[in-house]
Amino acid sequence: MTRVCLIGEAGTNLQYELLSRETAREALSTYDLERPVENSLAVRTVSIGAAVSLLNDLNWYLTRFVDEALVQDPSISDEDWLSRSLATQLRNGDLEPEATAEFCKVYGLERVGAGSEPAADDATGTGDSRTDAAGPETVTESDPAAGMNDSEEAERAGVAEPTHRLVEPLYVRRVDGDVPAYDLRDVEDTLVVRVTEAEYS
Repeated sequence: MTRVCLIGEAGTNLQYELLSRETAREALSTYDLERPVENSLAVRTVSIGAAVSLLNDLNWYLTRFVDEALVQDPSISDEDWLSRSLATQLRNGDLEPEATAEFCKVYGLERVGAGSEPAADDATGTGDSRTDAAGPETVTESDPAAGMNDSEEAERAGVAEPTHRLVEPLYVRRVDGDVPAYDLRDVEDTLVVRVTEAEYS
């Protein structure tokens, strides 16, 4: 199974922003939602093509609320993730899987509650009606997720609370197949994202 993980922009509550809008909610309704890290949503799809198609369907929301859209396909790697651009190149046949490993963005994984404050502010408590500029939908107090805080939304959607958050990325190149060590701060673990040469530059 191919995984898709959306990482929300700082200052947004990604789960609220997606599940409070009918079009995005319907696009995600056939999937079991996960939250592998703070302010994220992840689903499992049948192939890298299906993953890229889902991201294309959600593109209006991705450009407004998502900092990173990642894809993980076991035929490429069981551990590394792919950027959306790299996954699209693979789906289109513009790149071979063995040519994807050189350029990487490595995130630190920090336990929630440690170090800095959470990246996403709670933007769900106002209960105000809002309309996004040029947006296809209006978010109102009657929306299912309106007025919920992050924990309440997770419980409603049956999504477990995440234990870690992503912290600032380090851009690296693999050397003899190895990813250089993450040295921006002390972290419990790292998450490796393969990126295109253009994204690396």
